[in-house]
Amino acid sequence: MDTEPATTWSISQLAQNAGVNVETVRYYERIGLVQKPRKPSRGWRQYDSQALRRIRFIKRTQELGFTLAEVKELLALRGSTSPRTCDRVSRKAAEKILQIEMKICDLTTMKEVLAGLVHSCSTGGGGVKCPLLEVLDR
Repeated sequence: MDTEPATTWSISQLAQNAGVNVETVRYYERIGLVQKPRKPSRGWRQYDSQALRRIRFIKRTQELGFTLAEVKELLALRGSTSPRTCDRVSRKAAEKILQIEMKICDLTTMKEVLAGLVHSCSTGGGGVKCPLLEVLDR
C-alpha cells in the first residue's frame, strides 16, 4: 500500500504529482473517476493522498490498455473484500490479453500489406504513377 504523507494539494499540485495535467483531473472528476473535494469557504479545493493514488491507479491501468470504462469497473472492484474479486479482475485481464493479441495480429497484417506496397514501389519500373498510391486510390 502507498504511504503518502498526510498532506493536501491544490489541483495543479495534484496533477503534477500524478504526472497528468489539470484538465485530466477535471475530466476524471466529470466522468466520476475522481471525487471532487468540497470547496472550503475560503481558498481552493484541496486533494488528499487518496486522490493521488486513484489517479496513479487510473494512469497505470490505462498504460496496460484498459479503457476508462474498464478502469471504472476496476476501481469499483478495488475496494471490494469479496473472495471473488481476484477472479473477476483476473478475467478482465485475460480479456484484455486476448484483445491485445488480436491487435497484434491486425498490426502484423497491416505491416505485411504495407511492406508489399513499398516493395511494389521499388519494383514499379519507373512508371509515372506510384503503385502504392494506385492501390490506395482504388
